[in-house]
Amino acid sequence: MGVLTSAVSRRASLLLAFLLAAGCLATAEPARADDVRDAVTPVLESLRVPRAWDASRGRGVTVAVLDSGVDGAHADLAGSVVTGPDHTAGAAPSGTAPKRLHGTEMASIIAGHGHGPANSEGVVGVAPEARVLSLRVVLERDEPGYAAFNGDRRFEGTIARGIRYAVDHGADVINLSLGRSYPVPAERDAIAYAISRGVVVVAAAGNGGTDADRFVYPASYPGVIAVAAVDADGRHAGFSNRSSAVVVSAPGVGIMGAAPGDRYRFGDGTSPATAFVSGIAALIRSRHPGMAPALVARSLTESVRRRPPGGYDLGVGFGRVDAAAALTTSDSLAPTRTTLAPTTALATPPRIPVVRHPPYLIPGCATACALALTALLASLRRLRRHPAPQLDHAKA
Repeated sequence: MGVLTSAVSRRASLLLAFLLAAGCLATAEPARADDVRDAVTPVLESLRVPRAWDASRGRGVTVAVLDSGVDGAHADLAGSVVTGPDHTAGAAPSGTAPKRLHGTEMASIIAGHGHGPANSEGVVGVAPEARVLSLRVVLERDEPGYAAFNGDRRFEGTIARGIRYAVDHGADVINLSLGRSYPVPAERDAIAYAISRGVVVVAAAGNGGTDADRFVYPASYPGVIAVAAVDADGRHAGFSNRSSAVVVSAPGVGIMGAAPGDRYRFGDGTSPATAFVSGIAALIRSRHPGMAPALVARSLTESVRRRPPGGYDLGVGFGRVDAAAALTTSDSLAPTRTTLAPTTALATPPRIPVVRHPPYLIPGCATACALALTALLASLRRLRRHPAPQLDHAKA
C-alpha cells in the first residue's frame, strides 16, 4: 500500500490520496501466537516501551484509528475497540464486507493486549490498556468499490468528517496512517479543530522514498506530529519520505501486526511507525490527562534517541522516539502552561491617545518626500555613469 497514486481516473488521482501509508511488502501468518510475541518484543524493547509501562499503560485514553476499519473481535483487541460510523458507506457494492486489514494492524500496534495465559501470546501494543475508536474513512486498494471511492467527490471529505467525529466522541489521540499528495481545506480545518480541542494528531509522512521535500497531507498540516520510518538499526528507511514536515521517526521495517480473523502479518511503511508514536502519545496522555498537544509533541522530540547531526534531518526528524524517556520528559513539562493566564488574557487594554496634526502638515510632508525622491534619483543616475570599483574575486 503506502502513499500510492491511483490509476483509475483523473479524479482518482486527485484522491490519490487515500493512501494507506503502510506499504506492507510481505505478509506472513505464523503458526503460533507466541511466535508473534517473539517478533513483537524486540521492537518494543528498542523503543523502551516495557520500561515505560512502569509509569503508564494507556488506561483511560481513547485513540481514534481513522483507517480501513478494525476487526474488534480479534483475540488481541477484543474488548478494546468501539466502532464508529463508516464514512465510506455507499462506495463498495451492497453486501460487501470491509477487509479491515490495514486498520486492524494499526490498532494492534497501538493498543493490542495479547491473549492466552496472562496475555502472553499474540500482539501487545504500545498502550495495551488504551481504548480504540475505529472509524472507517478509506478503502483498501484491492477492495471492491476502491475505484468508485476514489472517483466520487462525495467521499473527499471522509477524513475530515472522521476527525471531527473522533474529537466530538472523546478521542485523546488521532492516528492517521494514511495521506494524500495535496491539501484539502475541510481536512485542514478539521485538524485545527482537533488541536484546538486538545487532541493529539499523529500522521504518516508517506512512502514516496524521494530525496527531495515531499509533502503529504494530513502529515504536513501545522500541529500534526508527522512520522517517518527507520529500520531496526535506527537508520532512515529508503521508502520513507524526506520532508521538512517530519517531526520524529519510529520503526517501520518488518513490523508484526494483527490481521482480521485472528491472523497476523508483517508490514513495512510509515504506517506502523505512526502507530508506534500514537501509542506513546497515548501513554503520555494517560499519565498526564489533558496535556496540550504541543507539550506531547515536545515530550517526544526532546527525548529522542539517535538524534541526527545538527539536531534535525529531513529523513528522521529530530530522531527516533523513546517511550520511557518521553514519559520522563512529559513529567517535567506537565506544570507548563501553553496559554496566557486569565488575568493577562482578559485584562483591559490601555487607552491609546489620538494625536491630531494640523491640516497643512500632510501636504507639506508629501512635497518634501517628492523633492527627496527626485534628489535620490539624480544621485543614482550619476552613480551609473561612474560605478564604484569592485574587487576581482577570481584573482584576489
